[in-house]
Amino acid sequence: MKSIASPGRGILAIDESNATCGKRLASIGLENTEANRQAYRQLLLTTRGLGEYISGAILFEETLYQSTTDGKKFVDCLCEEKMIPGIKVDKGLSPLPGSNNESWCQGLDGLASRCAEYYKQGARFAKWRTVVSIPCGPSALAVKEAAWGLARYAAISQDNGLVPIVEPEILLDGDHSIERTLEVAENVWAEVFYYLAQNNVVFEGILLKPSMVTPGAEHKQKASPETIAKFTLKMLHRRVPPAVPGIMFLSGGQSELEATLNLNAMNQGPNPWHVSFSYARALQNTVLKTWQGRPENVEAAQEALLVRAKANSQAQLGRYSAEGESEEAKEGMFQKGYTY
Repeated sequence: MKSIASPGRGILAIDESNATCGKRLASIGLENTEANRQAYRQLLLTTRGLGEYISGAILFEETLYQSTTDGKKFVDCLCEEKMIPGIKVDKGLSPLPGSNNESWCQGLDGLASRCAEYYKQGARFAKWRTVVSIPCGPSALAVKEAAWGLARYAAISQDNGLVPIVEPEILLDGDHSIERTLEVAENVWAEVFYYLAQNNVVFEGILLKPSMVTPGAEHKQKASPETIAKFTLKMLHRRVPPAVPGIMFLSGGQSELEATLNLNAMNQGPNPWHVSFSYARALQNTVLKTWQGRPENVEAAQEALLVRAKANSQAQLGRYSAEGESEEAKEGMFQKGYTY
């Protein structure tokens, strides 16, 4: 726990399912093959010096068992850089019967034995992502289902030696105000902590992966990083016990720059928890565009990853400045109705 929530470091999320990884590869004209997925993840996981800014990486099951083209296990690549291997354990979203067109997260069946296997393979933390949609209500049923599923997963993970990342993502979709997001977020996290306690989950042994409290992506008024920080920290102070060691935010479709600026704004004063990042697209967007699937671009793409990782490391310390940021870093990545 202390290593993951260490000053100036956050998590690299590269646990996209094969279908989602395929979407990322398609954006640069690459076919969704195991060799291409391996090449891309190898680029990320063999970046020298990444461990200075990244404390852990969440992997998809395929990647946890893969090696580099030279035969070195990806798990070992991470450990050499003092980064901790993590694993996505949920089985994705399905329609939730009886709800307002909402979904629930599957994956509790057989989870204990899978966690035990992942631990043997070198994983030390786990991730389970479920979602809540504000335009859909959200219904009390969907919120309860999300909270209960997260709590059962967290208890099973801890029982098998893995630190669970608790992630109820409140989607950016919608034209609602930041005040409405705050109201929903407080409701969701109240339910999550109620059920975590019911399931005897040890709060000192979990990490949270919340969404930032922002207006809906289609709301006419954008919020400044200072406003987003104020509302997000208000929600955390009201709902999250100080026993929780680390809060690793998701980027959820924000641009690389927005995600870094918002994190920086949250670290302008002391917090009772390590407030950091667990970004996927907001660490990888420029990397992918730089790489283009070409071996000769690997070094430049790794350099782009270090630039983004360092920017977010600075933001975790509250010392980030946006001077000299590229235009690419400012590109928004929100997609309406985006599915993983």
